[in-house]
Amino acid sequence: MKPTSHAFSDNARRALNDATLQQALAKAGVGFVDKRRAALSELPEFDALREAGRAIKDHTLANLDHYLLRFEQQLVTSGGQLHWADTPDEACAAVLDICRKAGARMVAKGKSMVGEEIAVNDALEAAGLEVVETDLGEYIIQVAHEPPSHIIAPAVHKTRAQIARLFEDLHHQPGLTRPLETVPQIVDEARQVLREKFLAADVGITGANFLIAETGSTVIVTNEGNGDLSATLPRVHIVLASIEKVVPNLEDASVLLRLLARSATGQEITSYTTFFTGPRRRADADGPEQFHVVLVDNGRSRMLGGAFHEMLRCIRCGACLNHCPVYSAVGGHAYGWVYPGPMGAVLTPLMVGLDEGRPLPNASTLCGRCEEVCPMSIPLPKLLRELRRQEFARGLHPPRSRWALAAWAFFARRPQLYRWATRLGTRLLNRLSGGRGRFRSLPFAQAWTTARDLPAPQGDTFMAQWQRRKQP
Repeated sequence: MKPTSHAFSDNARRALNDATLQQALAKAGVGFVDKRRAALSELPEFDALREAGRAIKDHTLANLDHYLLRFEQQLVTSGGQLHWADTPDEACAAVLDICRKAGARMVAKGKSMVGEEIAVNDALEAAGLEVVETDLGEYIIQVAHEPPSHIIAPAVHKTRAQIARLFEDLHHQPGLTRPLETVPQIVDEARQVLREKFLAADVGITGANFLIAETGSTVIVTNEGNGDLSATLPRVHIVLASIEKVVPNLEDASVLLRLLARSATGQEITSYTTFFTGPRRRADADGPEQFHVVLVDNGRSRMLGGAFHEMLRCIRCGACLNHCPVYSAVGGHAYGWVYPGPMGAVLTPLMVGLDEGRPLPNASTLCGRCEEVCPMSIPLPKLLRELRRQEFARGLHPPRSRWALAAWAFFARRPQLYRWATRLGTRLLNRLSGGRGRFRSLPFAQAWTTARDLPAPQGDTFMAQWQRRKQP
């Protein structure tokens, strides 16, 4: 997926004017938020788990080299093979090499955000392989030729009616042409189509929610059986994972699993939580003949110990997206790359460059809700402000923004002048509002008033009120 993050403003404007998208986002957002709230209300020890999870990730990141080497050692001992990839191109080359050596023609792929990050589907299809996404949401967006709009619900931007029309146009096979009126009918139709793909696939690719250094195992959590089928039916299983997914042992993984499902979907645990440890053994009834793990860096090692070190704690639950007022208004495609929402506004500039991702850190109200709901307590507003600081230091702000900041700095360095100007501005804006208490249109604030009202100042400035209270 080629980044288009630089076009966030245009993307967002189209999203705000898309009535169908707005309908889908409104319905999905409420569901995620309500389910998470209900799940946490039944887990009084959530805050303690959150602290434990943060400690686990901090310890692992501080000793990342040790645990990655330990994971490799245990993986090889169990019969698996590890492939180190510094860049997306190296990762795709490793996957393609495995497929070629296996004589593969078809690949069944489970959901993987790292797979999206490295654009593995494009690489495999360019080499002549057929790649089929087997997660229902991923399958929907694949046949629609769209990227995912959410990290756990890729097709959240589509309505049931849109999906039904898509399937009716696509599946011209006997028994697959009836009108699709309900969700079970849509799911049943996808299941019939994908069942043949599972059986025909030579290679299965999955992601990994966690890597267990103690055992050399990989872990996936899903609510569909597609992940297990993609991993066990083909002759070769390839796991795509980023280096920060490793955790020391099974006990640590269990703590993070308790946080992940509740934060992501409001479940105590997902329908399937599967551990894979090496290829099929002689006594096993099924499983792959080969087991490969491709470990992707893609700039993460540069984040270690730096200003954005804490971002590596992210477990990809999507809670920050679900609670973000900006994401809820414009959806994932507006962010122009793989990772949307607050976590994407931090990760994308770090991975594709601040020149490309510059608009994303500014697409935030800094309300702090993302940090409040993050199960890993990642200080996302602080990281967004740091990216803004770097953007300003490099002169990447548009001229109007720089002039506005320079004007503000001029007044801010002169307190008496600042107080006089704010008092004058408050009174002027209050009068311009006509006593309504809000603006529906205001020069230089059209980006705000296009989609919402702008509150008008009420009363005097904070400093003036504070001075009056100080007086005896």
